[in-house]
Amino acid sequence: MEKKVMSKDYMLEHRDEILAERAAAATKNAKPKLLTKKERKVLGIGKDQGKSIAKYVRVTPRKMSIVINLIKGKSLEEAYAILMYTPKAASPILTKALKSAEANAVNNNSLSRDALYVADAYANQGPVLKRFMPKARGSAARINKRTSHVTVVLKERV
Repeated sequence: MEKKVMSKDYMLEHRDEILAERAAAATKNAKPKLLTKKERKVLGIGKDQGKSIAKYVRVTPRKMSIVINLIKGKSLEEAYAILMYTPKAASPILTKALKSAEANAVNNNSLSRDALYVADAYANQGPVLKRFMPKARGSAARINKRTSHVTVVLKERV
């Protein structure tokens, strides 16, 4: 099963059909159609948001999700205020990711800073660093140092 290569002209002419095909609900066994990077660029998918990913952060995803749930759906200024006064280890990391997402939205996609809000934010599990602590009688016990990958997505409020 080969992937059909579409030219730029074809994609621009059939833009609505391609987007409808992509948005259609997938059946139980069939995966949804994925577009290539070139196709997404020509169709303008992802130009309505600013996104940033902080990888290999040395905070567990469970601790991250506590702070993430506080800022989801909030405006940009309100999210900054919440993060500034939240005494958790995840707050400075999320502030940094939020600033990066804001810069991506404003500079790359020319969105208005005043209308931005936190559309989505989540923390996925990263690799677990394993350390060994010495124990009694020459044995050792493993300590898991968990990491996470944090994603922040900003969109313009309509």
